[in-house]
Amino acid sequence: MTIDKLVIAIVGLGYVGLPVAVAFARKFPVIGFDLDERRISSLKEGIDHTGEISREELRAAGIDFTSDPSSIQKAGFIIVAVPTPIDASNQPDLSLLIKASEMIGQHMRKGAVVVYESTVYPGATEEKCVPVLERYSGLEAGKEFFVGYSPERINPGDKTHTFTKIKKVVSGQNEEVCEFIASVYGTVIEGGIFKASSIRVAEAAKVIENTQRDVNIALMNELALICNRLNIDTNDVLETAATKWNFLKFTPGLVGGHCIGVDPYYLTHKAQAVGHHPEVILAGRRINDGIGRYIARAVVKKLIQRNLPVQGTRVTVLGLTFKEDVPDLRNSKVVDIIQELQEYGVEVQVTDAVSKTEDAERQYGLMLTAEQDLLPASAVILAVPHKCYKEAGWMQFNRLLDNQEGLIVDVKCVLKRHEKPEKMELWRL
Repeated sequence: MTIDKLVIAIVGLGYVGLPVAVAFARKFPVIGFDLDERRISSLKEGIDHTGEISREELRAAGIDFTSDPSSIQKAGFIIVAVPTPIDASNQPDLSLLIKASEMIGQHMRKGAVVVYESTVYPGATEEKCVPVLERYSGLEAGKEFFVGYSPERINPGDKTHTFTKIKKVVSGQNEEVCEFIASVYGTVIEGGIFKASSIRVAEAAKVIENTQRDVNIALMNELALICNRLNIDTNDVLETAATKWNFLKFTPGLVGGHCIGVDPYYLTHKAQAVGHHPEVILAGRRINDGIGRYIARAVVKKLIQRNLPVQGTRVTVLGLTFKEDVPDLRNSKVVDIIQELQEYGVEVQVTDAVSKTEDAERQYGLMLTAEQDLLPASAVILAVPHKCYKEAGWMQFNRLLDNQEGLIVDVKCVLKRHEKPEKMELWRL
């Protein structure tokens, strides 16, 4: 194995794969593969709908974007970055990963190195993916092709912890493969390389990184539930507690997206498969998965306290994406708020400054309303504090509320409480 004249193929050009492809294209010839022909067409035109890569960066990269699987034959180093979501029962869905492995197996050449970046449970690469590669290629892993795992650490919308600047974990099926993978990634990674002792260790590290965050946020969410019962402001409590030097600064909120709200289920799936019931992790998941419904019920109670009929009362939701200033709608927990309100008969209108109407309709059957077309409402839920909403502050609610008065729900506590207009009521998680 040698880096000289290496051609790299990236399979899957979403939030993870595209930044990886652009980074490697500065050093190597890169093939960018995706089954979505619309995605390929957009990228060829220099358009990245995720907003992660600029038009100038895309055009300068010189990536060979394609939806033709046979192009993989040209590559000696193949990086797999396809989504690994959970299904309706919160079980790992490896279908896209298996299909990608089948396709790679059919087209990869002898001696190729395949590195998986997709999130999986410990053991999945060697137990699920490698047999598929062998079956479809007719080659033997470890002798005629080689496999590694390097967990993605892409944080959508984060311009500081980008692919090249983070510390990159790599692993291989043996020491020689690991060293080679480290040398390839080392050509573009500025933040350093960490060589995990095995593929299973690297897989476990990935899911634990986000499971740790999930459990900590769950603790904050449970604290918010308690503080609301005690009529204490959660944010005041956290600001006070944070004056201690070793207090961990997590905050309550909706836990969605393709990482924190998903990865723990990969770990719990494997734990249960080997006979251990992970009580703390699953308890945290239950708390976080219920926060959207809790917020909706708090709104309903507030409407009743304001002597408003719940059925037919209009509520506006600002923001639908899983994270501020990112157009990604995957696993958005704002949807839980909307669905719960609708079950109570509330008339909900939703707007989002960065996501596309067609994406919301396709994924959730929701029709977004342009902000200028919003009708006055009795309550406004600032669910996702995109930059434009934060900059608009309290002034935006003058036109969003009936007669400039009503309930404001500030899920992430971004509004300045001391600036609240007298006629508006503030509730925050």
